[in-house]
Amino acid sequence: MLQKTHSAAGLVAAEIVLVNLQVPFLSWDAAGAILLGCLAGTLADVDKPGSTMAKVLFPLSALLKLIHIRHRTLTHSLLFVAALALAASPLPLLYFWVLVAAYASHPLIDLLNENGVQLFWPLKGKVRLLPKALAVDTGSPLETAIRWLLLIVSLWIPFSTIDFGW
Repeated sequence: MLQKTHSAAGLVAAEIVLVNLQVPFLSWDAAGAILLGCLAGTLADVDKPGSTMAKVLFPLSALLKLIHIRHRTLTHSLLFVAALALAASPLPLLYFWVLVAAYASHPLIDLLNENGVQLFWPLKGKVRLLPKALAVDTGSPLETAIRWLLLIVSLWIPFSTIDFGW
């Protein structure tokens, strides 16, 4: 999936956390959480040479390349999500959950791709949710449709929490 799709998934994850923690959408905390969600949703692609995250976090990307970590392996695994959660545990509850949920949205979305992800890294074998014939190709019209659906959901979530008093 493309960076913009992962960013949209991170946005939705952040909004779900905001709703569950009852944080008002019109607050500085919500603004920070949404920004964090959009960024954290793309973070797992630090293992993909040439990606925006690999460029922004070049030292980490170079280290992953040096130790031969391939795309959609370690950084897309449940083990890495757990390690990230452990490392993020000192954060305030809101930002902790946004970081973990938005980051976890990345491998979840990539499970729709025909290549799948090595979800149980270091164990071999990739996992995907759809058969190859139905899988979502990166940059395809189907991915664009998924991105638009995520963006529509991201608009619906805040409005669904408003009490109009009807």
